[in-house]
Amino acid sequence: MAERLTKTGARNVFYGGSIFFFAIFVGLTAHSHYYMKTESTDETTLTDSVARGKHVWEKNSCINCHTLLGEGAYFAPELGNVWKRWGGASDPEGARETLKSWMAAQPSGAEGRRQMPQFNLTEQELNDLADFLEWTSRIKTQNWPPNEAG
Repeated sequence: MAERLTKTGARNVFYGGSIFFFAIFVGLTAHSHYYMKTESTDETTLTDSVARGKHVWEKNSCINCHTLLGEGAYFAPELGNVWKRWGGASDPEGARETLKSWMAAQPSGAEGRRQMPQFNLTEQELNDLADFLEWTSRIKTQNWPPNEAG
């Protein structure tokens, strides 16, 4: 009872499998989009200041050293949860001032440590960047990164 796979049978398996997996791909893509729009993204607090802060982040290539929710270079600390680590949940103004002071004090000049360059950001850019990092900390990441330090 040895059956051979004919050209017609092989073509049917190929097309049937392709259609099946394409449908799975479309379904997963639609589900991911739905999840991002309804669950993961805090659209209600997405302000112009947050968008400007993202522009500051991109303009200064922060991702070349830092990670944001696990994406980017692993040279400097994770910043997706820096707002929470610096007490932004309980003291938002304190976290904002800490961020601004940290940026103003760079490079620190400590021997043997990696140094962050001085970007000479304006007060508005610092506030926008703080708003962006605050907004990023509210993204539902399903407990990623796995530890507090990133």
